[in-house]
Amino acid sequence: MGFGTDHGTVAAADDWDEPMQVKTVLPSRDDSYERVFHDVGLPRALLDLRSPVNEAAREVLIEPRLERAIGVLYRPRTEFHSHYFQAVLPEQFDAYVWFDDTRAVTPLPSVQPSGVPETYPFGT
Repeated sequence: MGFGTDHGTVAAADDWDEPMQVKTVLPSRDDSYERVFHDVGLPRALLDLRSPVNEAAREVLIEPRLERAIGVLYRPRTEFHSHYFQAVLPEQFDAYVWFDDTRAVTPLPSVQPSGVPETYPFGT
């Protein structure tokens, strides 16, 4: 299952082991799958890419395009090189979840349990 967005905010770090920040997601590139979904104009959608009912959508999406991956890390200054890659969406995912405008998650308060190793198997 894939997820995509055009713009908004995301909770991510600049690099591994760096603190989480709320960052602004740049609008998608014109040559990306995210722009195809944005241009459709739906604020959110779930598309089953396996269903014969959605064959017309599969035909549009079977053309290779750039896809953006945003996860634990997000680097807007180097977004093209850091987050875009060539893909064929219907061959990559069974379904696709779309949010045109996304908002960063808000971390829940937590307490580190005592006696539990920080990493497997013993922490460092």
